[in-house]
Amino acid sequence: MKTRLTPSHILICRTDNIGDVVLTLPLAGFLRQRFPAARIGFLVRGYAAPMVRCCKALDYVVELEQLGDAAEEFSRSDVDTIIFAKPDKRLARAAKKAGIRNRVGTSHRWFHWLTCNRLAHFSRVKSDLHEAQLNFKLLKPLGIDYVPALQDIPALYHLQAPDHPGLPALPREQLNIVIHPRSNGNGREWPLRSFTDLARLLQTQGKIRLWVTGSAGEGEWIARHAPDLIGMPNVNNMCGRFGLDELTAFIAACDGLVASGTGPLHLSAALGQRTLGLFPPMRPIDPGRWGALGARAQVLVKPTGCDGCSDPADCACMRNITPKDVADVIDGWEKQVFHNGTP
Repeated sequence: MKTRLTPSHILICRTDNIGDVVLTLPLAGFLRQRFPAARIGFLVRGYAAPMVRCCKALDYVVELEQLGDAAEEFSRSDVDTIIFAKPDKRLARAAKKAGIRNRVGTSHRWFHWLTCNRLAHFSRVKSDLHEAQLNFKLLKPLGIDYVPALQDIPALYHLQAPDHPGLPALPREQLNIVIHPRSNGNGREWPLRSFTDLARLLQTQGKIRLWVTGSAGEGEWIARHAPDLIGMPNVNNMCGRFGLDELTAFIAACDGLVASGTGPLHLSAALGQRTLGLFPPMRPIDPGRWGALGARAQVLVKPTGCDGCSDPADCACMRNITPKDVADVIDGWEKQVFHNGTP
């Protein structure tokens, strides 16, 4: 049995997409509880850094693009434990060269056998655990054999939205719902025509306003392929208007968010926002692995309907989630806000 360590300075490295990064934040939250005197940092790509800085479990955030000579930077620090939640050959080599005492990586990456001295033996692809739970497997080489239950994950995010006085004014007589139609190729998407039909259904009620978010490029794509959606009087197109810190603040200020498996979905759930995730039933892209985890997060997935999904861009599993299915959930949110007085 491995001896349990007491690190004094931990650096978590997760240098991929926003959703992956969000689902790694509970690891930081747990380490803060377990080692309250330790200094905890997070190394991340620059575009995700504004969101990570909202995590109150962290002492600092390092942007990958500003790291320079990683081995030299690591040598100048007093980091004694580095955890590679996302394998990175260059960073792993730099950590070894810098002499960081505890270097944790997964054993299925060959270069970790040469660079990491504490290997975690597990497979993400074959596991039945959620992505957020799998990150905790990286603690076993440090002598911590613990995986939280899904219901315990939300309390570990420690994510607090920043203040942004320049955000658009939200009509408080309406329910303000963010819809994020695109996923940057990271998941199966709900069809744009379904978002359009959803907006039409909600338009008849008059109390619900939709705010479309995404990058500038995604906004142009949506405008070309779903002009009816963007043109509806109950829809505001905010694509390309927000940096990640502003998007974080805007999601928190609204009343809910609807998206497929993409970063803003997980961000919304981590903020404790009403969140509806739309997913296919196929592993490993099903909600069991990638569902949004939050105190007010919900999932819609139809258990059948896939005949092979030869065209991921027009997935039958996602088409089987109807606009009425989504509208019914939003109707429930509307009742919470305007009839039950739930903020």
